[in-house]
Amino acid sequence: MGTLSALEIYKLTPKTNCKKCGKTTCMAFAMSLVKREVKPEDCPPLLEAKYAAQLLQLKQLLGPEKKEGGGTTEIDAEKCDGCAVCVVVCPVSGREEFATLSGKGPRCPPDPTLIYQVVDGKCKILQLDHCRRFESTGEEKNCRICEKACPQGAITIKE
Repeated sequence: MGTLSALEIYKLTPKTNCKKCGKTTCMAFAMSLVKREVKPEDCPPLLEAKYAAQLLQLKQLLGPEKKEGGGTTEIDAEKCDGCAVCVVVCPVSGREEFATLSGKGPRCPPDPTLIYQVVDGKCKILQLDHCRRFESTGEEKNCRICEKACPQGAITIKE
């Protein structure tokens, strides 16, 4: 699946700006959906029968929740010194961004296809759902390369 745009998602929202989801506008809700901060079901109007087709399309576009069974990954900001070893060793970074694989570092501004990127001197998790732990079913599901390679011990993967 390619990168989703907030506009593509927005077209499937009720466009009522009712604020029932906790966001100020449907566009803000769409942006939160793209970032996986909310779920389509967090929009009460989408649960109404007249929006059933849009809800189904949103679920298909967004795909299944990938956090199930993959655990969590955390970065301790106190320990992280921004060395970017995690960015370079991550197989997803190399697959998605050739410059990273060749040691030249990731693009700026933050690239939504990457899992990690150094932002303001600290490593940040950009898109955890792109991690091999969520994408695969084989041995890759046990990937801990970033955690093992971090020289500061700042990355922790919890099951």
